[in-house]
This record gives sequence, C-alpha cells and structure tokens, in this order.
Amino acid sequence: MQLETFQREAEDYLLKEGDGAPHGTQPVDGLFLLRHLEPTPLEATLYEPVLCLILQGQKEVCAGEALVRLGPGDSLVVSHDIPVISRITVANPKEPYLAVIVRLELKILRALYEEVGSLAFDDTSSRSLTAQVTHPRIIDTLSRYLLLADDPVERRVLLAQVRRELHYRILSSPHGAMLRKLQDHRSNASNIARAIAHIRTHFKESIVVPELAREVGISQAALYMHFKRITRTTPIQFQKDLRLLEAKRLLLQGGDSISEVAFEVGYESLSQFSREYSRKFGISPSHERNSRRNPRNGVAIG
Repeated sequence: MQLETFQREAEDYLLKEGDGAPHGTQPVDGLFLLRHLEPTPLEATLYEPVLCLILQGQKEVCAGEALVRLGPGDSLVVSHDIPVISRITVANPKEPYLAVIVRLELKILRALYEEVGSLAFDDTSSRSLTAQVTHPRIIDTLSRYLLLADDPVERRVLLAQVRRELHYRILSSPHGAMLRKLQDHRSNASNIARAIAHIRTHFKESIVVPELAREVGISQAALYMHFKRITRTTPIQFQKDLRLLEAKRLLLQGGDSISEVAFEVGYESLSQFSREYSRKFGISPSHERNSRRNPRNGVAIG
C-alpha cells in the first residue's frame, strides 16, 4: 500500500463527509481523520498515547527542548501523556494538511507483549515521542482500518482483528521501543506512567514529590531523572500544565468567573494563576474569556 493511495482514500472519505467535518471526523472507532486548510498557531496541549501519520502537509511538535518535524509519510508515536506545543506549518486549500490518528490501547499492547515478549530491536534510543518514516505494513493496516467504515458487517467482524494487527505493527516497529518498555511493569517507563496517572488523578491537589516517589516505588532522584527524560518536564511543571489546560477549557466554556476557574483547578492565588496562564498561552485569562475562541487547546490526538 503506497502512501498516495491511502491519501486518496482518506480524501474520498472526507469529501463524502463534506462540510460536516470541517477539521476532521472519526470514520471508525479509534481512528480519526484530521484536515486543516491553513497553518495553525502554536497550541499548548496534552498528547495521550497515539499514532499520528501525516498524509499531506507538515507539522511541528515541541516537547521541552525536543522539536519533531513531520511531513508526508512520517508518523509520530506517543507512548505516555506528554505536554507539548504544536502547530501545522504547511497547509492550503488546494493541498490541505491531512493526518490519520489512532488512539493506542494499552490493554491491547500488554496482551501482545505477553505473547511475543521482548522483541529483537535496539531499544537504547527509545523516546516517549518518536517520529519515523512509516513502514508500508503500517500504512496497509491503516488503510484496511479506514475501509471498515464503509461496511458495517465487516466492521463488526474485523474491527478488533485489524486494531490488534495495527497495535502489533506499531509495537514491533523501530519507533515502538518506548511502548515495549512500557509493558514491563518493572521498567522506568512503567514507573513514570504510574506517576503520570497519579498526577492526572490528583492534579488539583498539592504534589509532594517525595510522596509521589514512594507511591510509585522509586527514589526521588530516580523519579526526577526518568520523569524528565520521558516527559521532557518535571512532575511539578507537568501538574501546572494540566491545571492550565483545564482552566483554558473552563474559560472557553463560559459560566464560572476567572477566580472560580482558578480555584477549581487548584490555584490559591488569583494573581499567580493569571501570571502563569498568560505565560503559558500568551493571553490573559480575561482576554481568553472575552475572545470565546473555538476551544482547540486541551487533550489532543494529533
């Protein structure tokens, strides 16, 4: 399966959707098609575990000091929840930005890992956010995944099988190295995944790093080192990013006052909230509320 063929299939599907899918749609459970007619500004968001394949256009994703540039045929694999800043850099009405995104299911990956065990790949350079030229087998599986949208009987019979195959293709690929490490509950990747889950559950509360380290079962020094390596940030900054992203969502929804939003996400000081919000998003909470822009920042998939 060539990239150009899959691109045409995706374009044909979006053409059928028409104006009902201005920025994308979900043809099949777990698979999304995204389309943009112009470049986008820098956006702060939280990536969850996904595969993102670029079919047309270009995109930049920045996590900490790491910058990843993606073009047609490149795919991004994200293994952990990662705060990023991203933007679409190349898109126009004649050649829109087009990408396919699949949410990764850790339950499927664990079951596969138990079957195949440690795969024969060099995992020393594993990263939680990795881009590679996409293997033709992954593109072929994605194409068959998308085609299930047209046949409800095939979708009912084959969806689980195709999703499992896709997860295997990703898990066994060069940029699935961190995903393989994540499946070993004794690994640093697994430890940090548990730390991330704890912070996401308790992000409104004060985070005490020594207590978090004990919760995860590693030393404070190991927590700092591996958390920074995997997420490109610190536990405290990660929590702050979660608070501010949730605050942005609430402000764009309307309803609560700015002070209520600040306290709702865990801030005790309104001035500190306003200062950190402005630094994060380049706009004050009051201007954000007044703008009532389309809420595109938050937890994202591609």
